Amino acid sequence: MCRHLAYLGVPAPLSHLLFEAPHALVRQSWAPRDMRGGGTINADGFGVGWFPADGEPVRYRSAAPMWSDAALPALAAHTSTGCVLAAVRSATAGMPVVETAAAPFAEGPWLFSHNGVVAGWPDSVTALAGRLPIRDLITLDAPTDAALLWALVRDRLRAGATAAEAIGATVVEVAAAAPGSRLNLLLTDGRQIVASTAGHALSVRTGTTSVLVSSEPLDPGPGWEAVPDGSLLVTTPSTLDITALGRS
Repeated sequence: MCRHLAYLGVPAPLSHLLFEAPHALVRQSWAPRDMRGGGTINADGFGVGWFPADGEPVRYRSAAPMWSDAALPALAAHTSTGCVLAAVRSATAGMPVVETAAAPFAEGPWLFSHNGVVAGWPDSVTALAGRLPIRDLITLDAPTDAALLWALVRDRLRAGATAAEAIGATVVEVAAAAPGSRLNLLLTDGRQIVASTAGHALSVRTGTTSVLVSSEPLDPGPGWEAVPDGSLLVTTPSTLDITALGRS
């Protein structure tokens, strides 16, 4: 499994989400509270994607544990952003530990992450993969379930689907092809956050000017809401909509 989060709102330092909060993402990399389906730590890489004042998002990824990166704390302390998606990775057995396997995956304004596992990989989803353009298959970031899920979501986005439609339809389709999968997906374009809960935990906290979505609450403070399993979440700093997957 993995841990991931997304923030959207008034610009804030990356360091708060990654290092300073009591249960910041770096702590979730070595002391997660809710690891389902195997694994005890998230030490197989990490990634941070954030939006500058203008232009497409910037990514910083590594195959090393987040806690071991000597450059990241200073970078995070001096970088403020109004939108970030970050993740720490626990690689599924048999999948490579390489920088390109770490979320977020990206194209244009989109940042994407997957927390979970596709059951029966890869045989369970070969038919779904076969519907993708060949170029997409031979240029996957890595031979992993998360990279394929991103390709499936991205294909729908390119065809004109909304973010909610792309995430919801992909989860429903993969869950039918690979029963028992854990499919917590997370997607942002800097204007909204879309997430699914399918087999793993997710929490959300909304404020007057921001929203934070995270696998685990970053602090013990009030305002955190557990997102029910089997849900599709769509949120902005001023709106929050949670519906059942397949009914959005």
